[in-house]
Amino acid sequence: MIDQYYNHSTVYQRRTQDFAKSRRISPASTRLYTGASMEPYDEELFREHDVKRGLRNADGSGVVAGLTRISDVHGYRKEDGKFIPDEGKLTICGYDIADLIDNAHAEDRFGYEELAYLLLTGALPRYDELESIGARIGGLRLLEDEYISEFPITTKSKSIMNVLQRAVLLLYAFDETPDDTSAPHEIDVALSLLARLPRIAAIAHITHEAETSGVRVVVPAPNASSSMAEAILEVLRGGPDFTHEEAMLLDVMLMLHAEHGGGNNSTFACRVLSSSATDAYSAYAAAIGSLKGPRHGGANSQVTRMHADIREHVEHWDDDDEVAAYLAKILRREAFDGSGLIYGMGHAIYTLSDPRAQICKRYARSLAQTKGKGEEFALIERIERLAPEVMRDVRGTTKPICANIDLYTGFIYNILGVPETLYTPLFAVARMAGWAAHRMEELYGAHRIIRPAYNSVMDDVTYVPIADRH
Repeated sequence: MIDQYYNHSTVYQRRTQDFAKSRRISPASTRLYTGASMEPYDEELFREHDVKRGLRNADGSGVVAGLTRISDVHGYRKEDGKFIPDEGKLTICGYDIADLIDNAHAEDRFGYEELAYLLLTGALPRYDELESIGARIGGLRLLEDEYISEFPITTKSKSIMNVLQRAVLLLYAFDETPDDTSAPHEIDVALSLLARLPRIAAIAHITHEAETSGVRVVVPAPNASSSMAEAILEVLRGGPDFTHEEAMLLDVMLMLHAEHGGGNNSTFACRVLSSSATDAYSAYAAAIGSLKGPRHGGANSQVTRMHADIREHVEHWDDDDEVAAYLAKILRREAFDGSGLIYGMGHAIYTLSDPRAQICKRYARSLAQTKGKGEEFALIERIERLAPEVMRDVRGTTKPICANIDLYTGFIYNILGVPETLYTPLFAVARMAGWAAHRMEELYGAHRIIRPAYNSVMDDVTYVPIADRH
């Protein structure tokens, strides 16, 4: 169906005509909104020119664009040229992400700062080093009065991600040497953003809520001794009105989102800008802009909305046939948002399992039992179990499909009382450590601007005088 759509230019012409009518665009302006740059390509052209669409090979594996010591995302292996699905594994600087989380929490301590240190240095910190980085981040949380006078007033937006982007770019103006790309300055910028971004995101949220409700904003003073997770909850709750268990759970989510390889869209965007030797603020703002997209970090909000839609339209949540039938309607674009996507299912690399999703699921199951959300959790598990089979039946999907981390994050955030508008911003806050590591690896390790090629499929034409144009 998709190939037929793209292969018939008449469909495109009809679509552009309908678009012009719906927007009441004058004939003189039609091509401005529906020009050649917006016309879809025939799918066969990509195959003919051997184009690696999305920088991916025909078998779905990524085109190798660089080397990294930072992390590895494993979901399949190749043997004799064959693509073989495998259990998922996320390795950070050689350490399994599950080991990093489990060992920190076994000692009843927060792990995100330890993980950030590991990403920035490539080594696990000693006690004194962990205490030092925690103190440095804690001491940088306070935003200058001059900055507050401009933020968030100058960054009003319905999107907290948009606010984060502009807030990061605004910080450039408060840096005495913002274009300095030396290692000491890069580390200082990274630590300052690790300290400030959680507070900026939370302040942006409560400011927007205050404008909507008319309630006066009260932002508690930063606590230099708080962990990253505690600092976020302190602003959201207006003070230390949360339990240790809640903060530890949020810490798990921050660790799971901190890093996921150099090929994910936002990290690659950060590396692309960094390869040009631009300033750190520009590179991180670009990464935030990428993460905002619903095909990337913005998917977690869509999962939450999809779950609510399924709960509303499926009468018997424990009926496999009824749930599967509604999932089929979603795939056929007859339900939910019309995208034809079951959000939270499938991943570019993971095939049999997403290790992040498995960890989230473990914590979500425990939460569901203590919070009386057992039926809701069971429905999510049922979606995870049924979706691959439904996708095979409706779409003819042959690639193994597993749940990704987004399937369970919204459920956890909801129980923690984190508003949906902050789901993706918290993703960005956590991923800051990974972006920083990849930026510095690109700056100091690659030494070459990223500049891929595009094949031209245009014809040479003769210039036509304006009086003769039709």
